[in-house]
Amino acid sequence: MAQKRVQLDRETFSCPICLDLLKDPVTTPCGHSYCKNCIEGHWDTEDVRRIHSCPQCRKSFTPRPQLLKNTMLAALVDELKKTGLQAAPADHCYAGAEDVACDVCTGRKLRALKSCLKCVASYCEKHLQPHYESPPFKKHKLVEPSKKLQENICSRHDEVMKMFCRTDQQCICYLCSVEEHKGHDTVSAAAERTERQRELEVSRQNIQQRIQDREEDVKVLQQEVEAINGSADKTVEHSEKIFTELIRLMEKRRSDVQQQVRSQQETEVSRVKELQEKLEQEITELKRKDAELKKLSHTEDHTQFLHNYPSLSALSESTHSSSINVRPLKNFEDVTAAVSEVRDKLQDVLRQKQTNVSLTVTEVDVLLPQPEPKTRADFLRYSCDITLDSNTANPFLLLSEGNRKATFMVLLQSYSDHPDRFTDWQQVLSRESLTGRCYWEVERRGGGVGAAVAYKNISRAGSSFECGFGFNDKSWMLDCYTNKFYHNKIKTPVSGPWSSRVGVYLDHSAGILSFYSVSETITLLHRVQTTFTQPLYAGLCVDNSAEFCKLK
Repeated sequence: MAQKRVQLDRETFSCPICLDLLKDPVTTPCGHSYCKNCIEGHWDTEDVRRIHSCPQCRKSFTPRPQLLKNTMLAALVDELKKTGLQAAPADHCYAGAEDVACDVCTGRKLRALKSCLKCVASYCEKHLQPHYESPPFKKHKLVEPSKKLQENICSRHDEVMKMFCRTDQQCICYLCSVEEHKGHDTVSAAAERTERQRELEVSRQNIQQRIQDREEDVKVLQQEVEAINGSADKTVEHSEKIFTELIRLMEKRRSDVQQQVRSQQETEVSRVKELQEKLEQEITELKRKDAELKKLSHTEDHTQFLHNYPSLSALSESTHSSSINVRPLKNFEDVTAAVSEVRDKLQDVLRQKQTNVSLTVTEVDVLLPQPEPKTRADFLRYSCDITLDSNTANPFLLLSEGNRKATFMVLLQSYSDHPDRFTDWQQVLSRESLTGRCYWEVERRGGGVGAAVAYKNISRAGSSFECGFGFNDKSWMLDCYTNKFYHNKIKTPVSGPWSSRVGVYLDHSAGILSFYSVSETITLLHRVQTTFTQPLYAGLCVDNSAEFCKLK
């Protein structure tokens, strides 16, 4: 009862604002007491409204009251401080359901400030003082408050487990080490902790390095997203301008054709109507002549008939043909045919370009690490259908099998002149441009075959090395006859189990070009790591016969 009364007194002498013992107590006109700094700080916040109130009874004062020191309360508070008694702990000092409670406190327990591994107990601030002040307790190991202290006690011997059995990988007490764990590899828990701590630090370093690497990857990917968005926006903008210009041009051509047709229509109709009017005039004249002759034929006076006949019987010669040849309704069919031809050609161009655009857009690569294919089934996931462009074929190469096969012939083939044609080198390029990840296979007959890739701007005319696959910086070629790889005039010997079929794998964005021998297994012959700056085209150099295989 006495303790409760003291605590009640402390509440009586506590400031309602800071909840601590009054400091420099002052009293408001309504009779409530506060620390001088607390009430003045409260009223400072109310100065804007020019109305000052009591935080307890809410009574308002205008103007701001002059505060005077409550000397009686000040004396009482000083006396209480001299007794050494402390104010009752605030509610937040008591242990809650989630807190570790002091093992010494009776009644309502305070929150523990530390736990002692030696005592296997937890202490509040007050009961912890002996561990700081008494020499025997200063050697105890204090840790953050823990509810798991009992886990440190050996259930068999009721001793603190300060040993570790590496044989059984468990914590034990000293008695365990000389009994059931006798002969095992045992060390102190501190020694094992030191070893595990080193492993932990290594793991943390690895994790932190991976975090750093992934954060860098995220930054790179974010930059890639921004680059893709910027490129897409710019491409859409430019495409819109180009298509707008194209539509404007088409509208102008449509208007021109319409105007030309209407003008020709007007001319032709005017000419026909002019002729029609002349013919109608001639018909009128002939009808009048026919009426006069009819009248003359009914004259009974023979003398009068003979007298008038010469002047009536003579017909004026017609200025027009005796018959009008009207052409069938084909007056403007030539125009229609010409416009249809333009439409068909435009559709072909758009269809071909749309395929290229689709391939380019769908192969936008994100810079995520992609594992290279290992098995032929993996490669076939990236297989593409490749055909040969007859406009690039050397005049001695015959294309067949739907333009997938090229065969060297003794006689010249009947190709028309074209600026894309290889005039001297026995080579041909694909129609399709290659970007992203692609895989194709070449079936060769005879040794004189080279599987290659090249940029579109490789030289075509003449016999210089600038035109030959592998002899310039615009092409790469695996020669299946000499078993060598060529690029920019540099030849690299290639060894491996050669077969009649060669697989080619391209990862354009990663700069990877690989050649494989394909049989029952797939074996790497040569691999290139570089940077491709343009779309590539598959190529064949043929002294015998070679064919792009159907893989789908």
